[in-house]
Amino acid sequence: MSYIVTGGCGFIGSNFVNYLDKIVEDDVIVVDNLTYASDKRNLDPSDKVRIVECSIDTESYIIDDLVKYNTPKAIFHFAAESHVDNSITDPGIFVQTNVVGTMNLLQAVKEHSPETRFVHISTDEVYGALTEDGPSFLETKILEPNNVYSASKAGSDLLVRAYHKTFGLDVVITR
Repeated sequence: MSYIVTGGCGFIGSNFVNYLDKIVEDDVIVVDNLTYASDKRNLDPSDKVRIVECSIDTESYIIDDLVKYNTPKAIFHFAAESHVDNSITDPGIFVQTNVVGTMNLLQAVKEHSPETRFVHISTDEVYGALTEDGPSFLETKILEPNNVYSASKAGSDLLVRAYHKTFGLDVVITR
């Protein structure tokens, strides 16, 4: 058995991988395309952690094989294009990575390991903007993304929900 962590060489993902490595005895497979937002040196060296360099949106065959041959207990999906300014400059890559990449992961779980828990790391930005005197966001608030980044994250959230409702996958969405 193993755990798969997408985006595991990024700032938040690598901290999670280093924590997970300390608390589980199973292997941890880090999937990352190692762009400007990630670095292998963020990970503490460990015999249990393996890095697979791939892009979740364009190399679905790698994702498919990882899920098929490793039977993960859980997939923690941190991988995403982020930074609102970048989404204004190149919106297509956000839809490709955040929406298509998420669908590729979900499809691999559905096809090869439907008992795997899928933990999708989203963002509070899917709710829109907070006002200085307004209430905090609640899970019951409607999604009101204001830029391509948050819209692509909202789209991926909805796909995760749909795979749960349609195919019965065990999912968690964190915001």
